[in-house]
Amino acid sequence: MSAVIDEPGSAGKAPASRDAGRALAAGVMILAAILFFARLGGRALWSSEFRWAEIAREMRLTGNYFWPTINGRLYYDKPLGSYWLVLWAADLTGALNEAAARIPCAIAGLAAVGLLMILARRLYDRRTAALSGLILATCMSFVFFSRTASADVETITGELAALLLFVSMRGSMRGPMRERSGGWWVVLLWLLMALTSLTKGLLGFVLPIVVISAYSCLAEGWHQFYDGVSIGSFWQRVNWLVARNRWFFNWKSIPAIVLAGAVYAVPFAISSAKTGSGAGFYMVYRENVVRFFHPFDHRGPVYLYVYVIFALMAPWSALLPAALAQAHRRQDHPETDRFALVYFWATFVFFTLSGSRRSYYILPILPAGAMLIARLLVQRQDQISPTAGRLLRLGYYALAATIAAGAVLLLPAWMRPAQWRIYPPTPDHALFCLFWIACAAAVIYALRNFRPGAIAASLGIVAYLSMTYLYIFAMPAAEQYRGEKPFGELISHQLRGDMAGLAFFRVEGPVFYMGTSKPVPMYDDPAALKSAIETGGVRWVVARKRDADDLETLGVPTTIVAAEATFPWEAEVRNKQVLLRVGTEGRRT
Repeated sequence: MSAVIDEPGSAGKAPASRDAGRALAAGVMILAAILFFARLGGRALWSSEFRWAEIAREMRLTGNYFWPTINGRLYYDKPLGSYWLVLWAADLTGALNEAAARIPCAIAGLAAVGLLMILARRLYDRRTAALSGLILATCMSFVFFSRTASADVETITGELAALLLFVSMRGSMRGPMRERSGGWWVVLLWLLMALTSLTKGLLGFVLPIVVISAYSCLAEGWHQFYDGVSIGSFWQRVNWLVARNRWFFNWKSIPAIVLAGAVYAVPFAISSAKTGSGAGFYMVYRENVVRFFHPFDHRGPVYLYVYVIFALMAPWSALLPAALAQAHRRQDHPETDRFALVYFWATFVFFTLSGSRRSYYILPILPAGAMLIARLLVQRQDQISPTAGRLLRLGYYALAATIAAGAVLLLPAWMRPAQWRIYPPTPDHALFCLFWIACAAAVIYALRNFRPGAIAASLGIVAYLSMTYLYIFAMPAAEQYRGEKPFGELISHQLRGDMAGLAFFRVEGPVFYMGTSKPVPMYDDPAALKSAIETGGVRWVVARKRDADDLETLGVPTTIVAAEATFPWEAEVRNKQVLLRVGTEGRRT
């Protein structure tokens, strides 16, 4: 982590100061590692996590590592890289389980924290670097996705690596691009983007290019940008843009792009050669190009990310408006602050312009937001603008009120509002009490000493303890109220591992926990399923309770022999999956 600590011209500075910086960086990395890795396999897979675990399981089962399937059906929505990382983690741990499916993201999350600290150190100083890392490591959504099998955090990590390389090779953060190493560093830049794109998709190329290009044009300020693109002849304007994007407009970019394109395309080409199908290339186009311009799903409102970002960055997002207000008026570090602002707004605008929108799509904005908030909190009180100061107070008071409201969870069940009594008690109640008292004390300290340093310390304590309790204690404790894994294991036990007569009806089923060795037939049409039952090919059916009625309507007698667990607070139990035995032995109740 020496890159986080050392700064140009620091040779004459006290070694103790550099050691303190190293200690801060190391402390953040240790705390983040605990938060990302502790009890990583303590929860069953949920929702989209099944894709990464099941695809990796079927790759190992079939020996075909270039053809991603779920229950035998092609699922090429993402490139192959993230599935290979799960397989690598399984080899590392000795088992393909929940922990193995999540380890790549946990490692990527930890790497992202380290890369952000190095980036912030190059832009600012040790304190800003360490605080930026702490903020990113304790944002609610970043912790969640660092502990979740997916490819989102891997994309963030790859983007940070590309941006760090750009900042390192730029030299000065002022004026037009000043290349180092003869410009050959662009080859490494394109390779980093290619490897990143092999995890989630072309975002690995697009996001760094958007941020780097935007900053290269805006590095000298809005006025210079406006003059450059509006004054002079057409070719003078073009030359202005080219001069500020020399990182791209140079002959070394040609071999760099060719090499990166080859690295990205090779897995798809091998897949196509082995199977005779170009589905991989088609899905890249569909998921990355068609979805952006002509979305076929995930159509959120255009203002979605305006409010979503406050949930993603919680609890630090309470200070985001103040941080943006301060950064937009700062004068002592205009170039570096401009980079953080361009990073933030270019990412925000890019995802807002996309026709397809989901809350977590904008996760790549978190590192930029972390740097902006960190810059606010390392300032002296007299350096903060009046507008930013008012927003800082408003945001922190809102956070303090939220923590105070959390006291309701300290109450015993009989003292809670009537509508809450159906819910289970607070997990690890004694630990929650201890953490809440510590958070309340931190808030009281900051309110009594309302200055940026005290706010940073108190919010760091609140964020870390909150994330620790939520992800390491509360969520694993809540596993007793989830039914997917027990239901899958119950099916396997009930059928004694013989899945030959099993079918899925309008569900994908918990195939990962059933351990099937061959694909299970899937039916959407009741008549087609009835025909399969009458021919003797299907003796067991997994369906939702509501869909099981369709079989009764067609005159197919069934008996429920296993079902997902239900709980009093669940409004729609008919969405629960059941295992049906086909035949006349008893009737469903």
